[in-house]
Amino acid sequence: MTVKLTFVGAGSTIFMRNIVGDMLHFDSLRDATVALMDIDEGRLAESELVARKMIAAMGTGARVETYTDRRRALEGADFVVTAFQIGGYRPCTVTDFEIPKAYGLRQTIADTLGVGGIMRGLRTVPHLWKVAEDMAAVCPGALMLQYVNPMAINTWALAERFPHVRQVGLCHSVQNTVEELAHDLDLAPADIRFKVAGVNHVAFFLRLEDQTGKSLYPRLHEGYRAGRLPKPPLHMTRCPNRVRYEVMEHLGYFCTESSEHLAEYVPWFIKEGRDDLIRSFGIPLDEYPKRCEEQIAGWKAQAEALKSAATLEVRKSHEFAADMMNAIVTDTPYVAYGNLPNTGQIPQLPAGAAVEVPCLVDKNGVQPSVVADIPPQLVALMRSQINVQELTVRALLDENIEHVYHAAMMDPHTAAELDLRQIRGLVDDLLAAHVDWLPDWARPRRAA
Repeated sequence: MTVKLTFVGAGSTIFMRNIVGDMLHFDSLRDATVALMDIDEGRLAESELVARKMIAAMGTGARVETYTDRRRALEGADFVVTAFQIGGYRPCTVTDFEIPKAYGLRQTIADTLGVGGIMRGLRTVPHLWKVAEDMAAVCPGALMLQYVNPMAINTWALAERFPHVRQVGLCHSVQNTVEELAHDLDLAPADIRFKVAGVNHVAFFLRLEDQTGKSLYPRLHEGYRAGRLPKPPLHMTRCPNRVRYEVMEHLGYFCTESSEHLAEYVPWFIKEGRDDLIRSFGIPLDEYPKRCEEQIAGWKAQAEALKSAATLEVRKSHEFAADMMNAIVTDTPYVAYGNLPNTGQIPQLPAGAAVEVPCLVDKNGVQPSVVADIPPQLVALMRSQINVQELTVRALLDENIEHVYHAAMMDPHTAAELDLRQIRGLVDDLLAAHVDWLPDWARPRRAA
């Protein structure tokens, strides 16, 4: 059996390199057909060249095809990876920072929750629906491996509109955090035993132990109180992990997402007139756009280096996608953390909400485990995130613009900083600025 992977958003050359490069390490996938699809022909050509060089370096029989037509690319696919950003860094991400800042609402990443996450969801979900519609028509048995933010909103909305299209939302926050904790505790990541559950970016390590089964939480608490922890982080080098440690001190458990992200999901750290909090916890406000500029330049330079390299070293990344594909094709059991609609795997959270739990992956697909022992304080925090996600999904499904405002009103950070009229004005301005990227029902009517 020859496996076909279709990569939608393949102009993301560096991420494509990780996923396709990972595939080439598995006997079951090394001769796959890889269909790369993007609307940017220049970036698509760059990704094609890199993919071909990786195949040559690994000596496999994989085939590369390129498409700008999404449906043609999807024909006969077994797996579909989505990795795209509607509206890009410019203008949309910049807009999601600049307009809220004018209202006094400061953010750090603005891609998951808050007004930035809501706007990104409005821009993104309609395009994911189009991918799902095409999949239902030309590859109905394929599995979508969905890597696009806002992950929870996307996963929930996909399941509501296209319940029969197989999908799972994937993130690397669990793997990254295990590496961070191992770094702080002077352990190897493989020596840590853990169980995580929650909603994407606000999931928690419910169990965190060494190889003997001894809890590692006392060491984390002791190190934080003594000022030895956190150490400089591995992944978010500009933001120390103090926010996550502080939340752990008060709620008892460590969050899966970076301190930079977590700071804007909650009402406790970014406050008008409290720059002492910003300094104390090292929160990099408005630094993300600058970092995006640097990353774009870095990715461009990296892509150029990959294109000009005579040979490429193909290292395996820690992304879940290729391992999951191999598990399904070979019926080899594998455990990954996946985001799926809640059908009872977290009974403490609302049905239908996108939740993240350990999943068994084999020929039967992605099968979530049940986690029913989340402490109530963590459930309460997760529900505050789900409120925003649900209202954004309802806005999209019902084409109800009022629910966009309601979602922003329920966002913990936004509500802590702005009053109801300010929030309505902010959403008005964001909708007007994003008019060219929104579905018709969400577009403000232009004056004649």
